[in-house]
Amino acid sequence: MADPRGFLNHRERELPPSRPVPVRLLDWKYVKDELARDPEALTRQASRCMDCGVPFCHNGCPLGNLIPEWNDLVYRGQWDDALDRLHATNNFPEFTGRICPAPCESSCVLGINQPAVTIKNIEVSIIDEAFKRGAVRPLEPSRQTGRTVAVVGSGPSGLAAAQQLTRAGHTVAVYERDVRIGGLMRNGVPDFKMEKIHIDRRVEQMEAEGTRFRTGVEIGKDIKWDDLRARFDAVLIATGSTVPRDLPVPGRRYRGIHYAMPYLTQGNKVAAGDTVERQITAKDKHVIIIGGGDTGSDCLGTALRQGAKSVTTLAIGVKPPEQRDARSQPWPTHPMLFDISSSHEEGGERKFLASTIEFLADEDEQVTAVCLAQTQIMPDGSRGPAPGTEEEIPADLVLISMGFTGPERDTLGQLEHIGFTPRGTVARNDSFATAVDGVFVAGDAGRGQSLVVWAIAEGRAAAAAIDTYLTGSTELPAPVTARTVSLRA
Repeated sequence: MADPRGFLNHRERELPPSRPVPVRLLDWKYVKDELARDPEALTRQASRCMDCGVPFCHNGCPLGNLIPEWNDLVYRGQWDDALDRLHATNNFPEFTGRICPAPCESSCVLGINQPAVTIKNIEVSIIDEAFKRGAVRPLEPSRQTGRTVAVVGSGPSGLAAAQQLTRAGHTVAVYERDVRIGGLMRNGVPDFKMEKIHIDRRVEQMEAEGTRFRTGVEIGKDIKWDDLRARFDAVLIATGSTVPRDLPVPGRRYRGIHYAMPYLTQGNKVAAGDTVERQITAKDKHVIIIGGGDTGSDCLGTALRQGAKSVTTLAIGVKPPEQRDARSQPWPTHPMLFDISSSHEEGGERKFLASTIEFLADEDEQVTAVCLAQTQIMPDGSRGPAPGTEEEIPADLVLISMGFTGPERDTLGQLEHIGFTPRGTVARNDSFATAVDGVFVAGDAGRGQSLVVWAIAEGRAAAAAIDTYLTGSTELPAPVTARTVSLRA
């Protein structure tokens, strides 16, 4: 235990400050002031970890991160050892340390009657310090198995699986249809939440280890799925859940109404220096975001940086509570609370119990307003617009951010016997295997829309399953199975 009295002497959470809102709205850089990190504050926070006999933070983290161990090592200043313990369960802590909602902190035992340990900040500080000191180096395999694996998709799940399988000695090729590696983590997450240098330097590490990357190649079109399966000893589908949920209300076809992800992708490409023809932009527009989740928050921050005239976020449900309800959301579950993201700090209006019933447009069919009604929740839990509560709010740009329904299925049918669940995900067994011999699925494509930490956990577990399929056994860790995933989804 780092300090037996640490949680008594230091009762408050200490986090690095964010850059001032007026300053950060002028650029796309990370919102946190990473130069203002206080090493002494980090030590104090690490000392608050109680090294519990039953560390519930392990259960809260799908990766099973060894949190008490690296907290103790940070407190003692043993940064190399802390890095080893961090990498023992997580390939990419710089991703989770920035964009994971930290379910580990929700299940921190100290959180029962005090603010939880700042686990996420300690995690990202360990890996950032390691990169700063050059301590993150390639881990080349000690032998080659002669087996080949194709990983389709370069999001966190695909990258985690590829790195694990490469280190096990297999020849791994990652196929990505975009021109850059990273999947939605690159295209959908704005730089103000995670700058893309964190992806780039991991790709450099993986290339040095032997992983091969094939960008600009769409499986199913450029290469048939059956042909890919014939070329490789095993194939992992890690294409994510990318089919957006639509909002079929009158006026949906009007110009100026878009899904959130194309809007975010274009913004990220422009921020990366690309030229995007006919870019969807919020400049000088009244923007309406339908959906109150993380993607909607990212749209908010992007629209504010583009110079939107106003931004309103609509959520169909009730405003979540600000504190945990011990009866409905007891510790150590991850509670659904009212969240104020960095984008919400920057501006915009949030409306709850807002049901969209119609889009209005001018004579050129350009959207001009959104007609809302107050959400009415029925005794059976169903929801609908309450009559007599209608109102109109101006809208020049509407972004639909209501989540995703599963992977794109148009070309997956090329694989004979491939199946899908009623939720639209690729069907699989407890070992991440599909009905097609040698074809596996991990991440959102098999689980459904979820968190980056679940994607990495599934990628690691699928890699262990593929290694077993190819060689008969494995020494790779498998933090989750498909069955535990389906039960927790």
